[in-house]
Amino acid sequence: MYDLKGKKAAYYTLGCKLNFSETSSVAQQLKAAGVETVRKGEMADICVVNTCSVTEVADAKCRQAIGRMVRHHAGALVVVTGCYAQLKPDVVASLEGVDLVLGTEQKGEIVERIAERLAMMPEQRALVAHEYVTVKTADIRTFVPSCSCGERTRYFLKVQDGCDYYCTYCTIPHARGRSRNGSIASMVEQAREVARAGGKEIVLTGVNIGDFGKSTGERFIDLIRALDAVDGIQRYRISSIEPNLLTEEVIEFCAASRAFMPHFHIPLQSGSDDVLRLMRRKYDTALFARRVETVRRVMPDAFIGVDVIVGMRGETDAMFRDAKSFMESMDVCQYHVFSYSERPGTKALEIPYRVSPEEKHERSRQVLEISDRKLHTFYNTHARETRPVLLEHGSAGGVLHGFTDNYIRVEVDKPAQGLLEDNTVRDVRLGEWNAEGDALMGIVVDRG
Repeated sequence: MYDLKGKKAAYYTLGCKLNFSETSSVAQQLKAAGVETVRKGEMADICVVNTCSVTEVADAKCRQAIGRMVRHHAGALVVVTGCYAQLKPDVVASLEGVDLVLGTEQKGEIVERIAERLAMMPEQRALVAHEYVTVKTADIRTFVPSCSCGERTRYFLKVQDGCDYYCTYCTIPHARGRSRNGSIASMVEQAREVARAGGKEIVLTGVNIGDFGKSTGERFIDLIRALDAVDGIQRYRISSIEPNLLTEEVIEFCAASRAFMPHFHIPLQSGSDDVLRLMRRKYDTALFARRVETVRRVMPDAFIGVDVIVGMRGETDAMFRDAKSFMESMDVCQYHVFSYSERPGTKALEIPYRVSPEEKHERSRQVLEISDRKLHTFYNTHARETRPVLLEHGSAGGVLHGFTDNYIRVEVDKPAQGLLEDNTVRDVRLGEWNAEGDALMGIVVDRG
């Protein structure tokens, strides 16, 4: 095989935390083969772009990112992988400068594929530049593990992949395949490896992580119980979990657990039951409200983040008013707002009545306004409290930042004597908002 030692690689990731986890795993594979990560200002021999395709905007961002990589690293072997590569490999392969397209299942083959291409003469590479390597979605059945942190302090543990839900607006099942997972034993071993490496916090990632167990006959509640018992890991977070799969048993376990943080990310998608039916979601607003009430009952200080989509096909003005009223009423902390994007091959395209781009923008603005109010209220409620913060990413300006247990972003001035270190959990007294208005300033009050 072509020797990759001494080669340098640049990485660019778009999309979800799962993609960031998988990019880090790709970087680890290439590092094991002798490939170094480029430093700022260096030219790369290999460029890897891990793509997202959740919306039309995401597709456009992928094309822009690929173009930037091609321009900034002239002559490099450009590899594109991820959901956009899986769904539209022919489009990606036709982009100028792209040498290799790998689907979502081919990341494990990346070292061999890159070595194979680099072994070719330039004229040979040009002949195969428009070829791509993907597996049909129906044939995606294996679970490829991933647990890594890249340049982050927090580790991202992939516990599940794929989705069986086929919501009418979504292409992810077509990109990622059916729901599947590794075993609890394998997840526990990966968590132990993180602990041995000095990791303090693990975020559980996947496409539909509450569906964990389809491949192994196990349950999500048993997974988190087993992970909670791993010595050395101080914090776990559940990245996103469907409301119908976030059971009261899971919520109550997290409330009483040693290491699971009071932090949930729960997709709502719409506060209108009519729209939820158009989307073919597996719950209604009443169930969602009960889940929020349960979290608030057992974890009053918990951060609750929520995904919503505005402008879904069929969403009338009256439906949006209902949705907005419901969102106003919910005791949550933040709404992550997405404008509906028409995706080829989805059932939503069969729904009559399209919301205009202008109306989508206005609806998004209104929900973001609600979100800003709720987030500021949550932060202000907890200002002047003392809470544990995982400090990370010291900067040249002498500031560390991190998140409290309940996911409040905090900035801490680094003292001149340099006693505060990255990747340490310290008690911090929360204070006023920072100048940018995106975090609370804090003072460390423990003695380490």
